[in-house]
Amino acid sequence: MADLFAHYTHLVIFLHVLSAVIWVGGMVAVRGVVHPVLQRIESPEQRLGKTLEVTGRLFHWVMPFIVVLVLTAMVMVVAVEGHRGDFRFVFMLKEGIWSVMTLNFGYMYLLRRHAWHLFLAGDLSGAKYHVRLLPNILLPINIFLGLTALWLGITLRGV
Repeated sequence: MADLFAHYTHLVIFLHVLSAVIWVGGMVAVRGVVHPVLQRIESPEQRLGKTLEVTGRLFHWVMPFIVVLVLTAMVMVVAVEGHRGDFRFVFMLKEGIWSVMTLNFGYMYLLRRHAWHLFLAGDLSGAKYHVRLLPNILLPINIFLGLTALWLGITLRGV
C-alpha cells in the first residue's frame, strides 16, 4: 500500500477528501436546506413520503463514497504508518469518529428502510415513529462528527 500511496498520493488524498465532503456536505444540505422545506408540506402523508424519499436517495448516493473514504483511509494509514508517528492519537481519534459515523449511518439506514416499508404498507404512524430520531438527533450527530473529522484531517496534513 505504501507504493500505491507513493505513486498516487494526490489521487488518494483527493478521493478521500471528496468522499468526506460529499458525505458530510450531503447531510448538511439535507438537514439545513431540504428538511425545513419538506416540513412546509401540509399533508402529513406527503411530507413523510418525501422525507423518506430524500433520505433514501441521500443514503444510497453516499454509500459508495463511504466505501471510498474507508479504503483511502486504510491506504494512507498504512503508507504513512499513521499509528506510529507523532500524530498517532489524532489518527486513531479520526478513525474512531468515522467508525462511529459509519455505525450511526447504518442504524439510520435500517430505521429509514423499515419506515419506508411501513409507509408503503400504509402504516404512517409506524413509519413516522421509526424516522423520528433521524432529523433532530442522528443526522446532526453525524454532521458534528463529520465536521470534527474534517478538522482533524486538516490537522494531520499539517495545515
